Amino acid sequence: MAIEKVKAYFKRYGIEDRVREFEVSSATVELAARALGCEPCRIAKTLSFMADGQAVLIVAAGDARIDNQRYKARFGTKARMLSPEEAEKLIGHAVGGVCPFAVNEGVAVYLDESLKRFQTVFPACGSGNSAIELTIEELERYSQSVSWVDVCKGWREDNE
Repeated sequence: MAIEKVKAYFKRYGIEDRVREFEVSSATVELAARALGCEPCRIAKTLSFMADGQAVLIVAAGDARIDNQRYKARFGTKARMLSPEEAEKLIGHAVGGVCPFAVNEGVAVYLDESLKRFQTVFPACGSGNSAIELTIEELERYSQSVSWVDVCKGWREDNE
């Protein structure tokens, strides 16, 4: 089970006990925010794409949406999300629990600028009923991200 893989991954850092599991689903931004009692924008959703033959994860704030023009400018291709079957096979986590931790080898993780507004965010932990609260610095460290990107819209004050 993917959540066990994530907990084992976090054990290396001594934070496995910070993983929260819920009696209710947290598989969408809205459900996760309700389960955690936080604003939906603080949910760090992990979106899976295929770019240049490689599985790519983009972790973004819950209120952000992929901006196709920015995505294409950054990755050189149109944004194409992985199907649920592709995500589970290529990433190692099922949709609803996709997260940037304990992913399959060869998966590139990027963090979107939309997250930098917050002190802490809540990414999933490999299942549709789990999350962990991390500072932005911790998210960067534990996700082993390649870099920060600016490929989302809808979260800025000017709604760009």
